[in-house]
Amino acid sequence: MTESTEERLNRLRETVRARLSEKRCRHTLAVEDMAARLCALYCPEETEKLRAAALLHDITKELSVSEQVVLCHAYGIPISEDDLLAPKTLHARTAAAQIPVEYPEYDDPTIISAVRWHTTGHAEMTLTEKLLYLADYIDDSRTFRNCVILRRYFWGANPQSMTAQAREALLRDTLLLSYDMTVRDLLDEGTPVAVDTIEARNELLRGRSST
Repeated sequence: MTESTEERLNRLRETVRARLSEKRCRHTLAVEDMAARLCALYCPEETEKLRAAALLHDITKELSVSEQVVLCHAYGIPISEDDLLAPKTLHARTAAAQIPVEYPEYDDPTIISAVRWHTTGHAEMTLTEKLLYLADYIDDSRTFRNCVILRRYFWGANPQSMTAQAREALLRDTLLLSYDMTVRDLLDEGTPVAVDTIEARNELLRGRSST
């Protein structure tokens, strides 16, 4: 008997739940919910894949820096000095690398790339990469000031009532605002800013100026 989408996701959800703390699990489930809401607006056909990506995006988040580094070496993931100064982004790479090994059913380019880029973004992001990045930033479990501001900015614009073109512009502007917030925070902390984040931001700026 063929499993339904919900049955497959329920099975994945329980597997992921077993390896995460209660706090991390709450966040993960909230990201899944937000990803589904965003997919309903932008790409309903990708909902199952993006919900799976949301469930998998933080599977290595709670590992220590030394454990992240060990995984990076094991999977052949290059690490720079900047990565070690700002190790919070390493889990995106290690999680993406673990999916084909530990969750082969979800060894899918759409899922893996969304997980890989959910922390920094990058230039020429796919739609699903953008949506997971945003879902992770504005999920309803987030209470940080910037997350609340960005969530209100996006949903307060009432995207459900917009034309497809207007929704696309809203997504671009929301992502751009998120990058601006992230860069300011990292500068205030004295933490290196990922080159990928700068390139993602600059690309969005160029896109806005050309419209």
